[in-house]
Amino acid sequence: MLLIVSDTSVLIDIEQGELTSAMFSLPWQFAVPDILFASELAERHSHLLQCGLMNKTLNGDLVAEAYFLHQKYIRTSVNDMLALTLAKHESCQLLTGDRALREAAKELNVEVHGTIWLVEQMIQSEKITVEVANAGFQRMKEAGSRLPWGEVEVMLGKVTC
Repeated sequence: MLLIVSDTSVLIDIEQGELTSAMFSLPWQFAVPDILFASELAERHSHLLQCGLMNKTLNGDLVAEAYFLHQKYIRTSVNDMLALTLAKHESCQLLTGDRALREAAKELNVEVHGTIWLVEQMIQSEKITVEVANAGFQRMKEAGSRLPWGEVEVMLGKVTC
C-alpha cells in the first residue's frame, strides 16, 4: 500500500471540507511524524488516528536531519521539516499546502502534492462527486483556508468536462 506523509495544513483542509472519510477510503496509507501529531493535531484532531492516520516515530538521526534541514530552509517550521524528512526517508509523497515546504521538497526530490490534488484523486477514484468536492471546497473557504482558489476552479472545471 502506498504511503503518503502529510503536514497539518492538508489534514485540516480536508477536515474543514468534511472529506475525511473519503480521504481515508483511498487505497493509500496516510502518516504524520509523531512529534507533529502531538504538537499540532492531538488536541483537536486525535480522531484521525481512528480514521486510519498513522503516527510514525522518527529516530534520533532523522530528527537531527530535520533540524539540519530547518536551518537550511528557514521559512519552514521544524514540524514541516519532520514531515519532509519522513517522506524523504520513506521514499514517498508529501502532502502540504505550505509554499516554502513545497519548494524544499522539490529541491530534495520528494514528490509533493496538496489539498487540490488530493480532492481530485477522490473524484477520479469515485469516492466523491464533483458536487461533493465543490461543497467541501466551499466549507474550506468559509473556514479560512488559503488555497489558491483559481486553481480549485480550474481543477473542478477540468473534472466536470
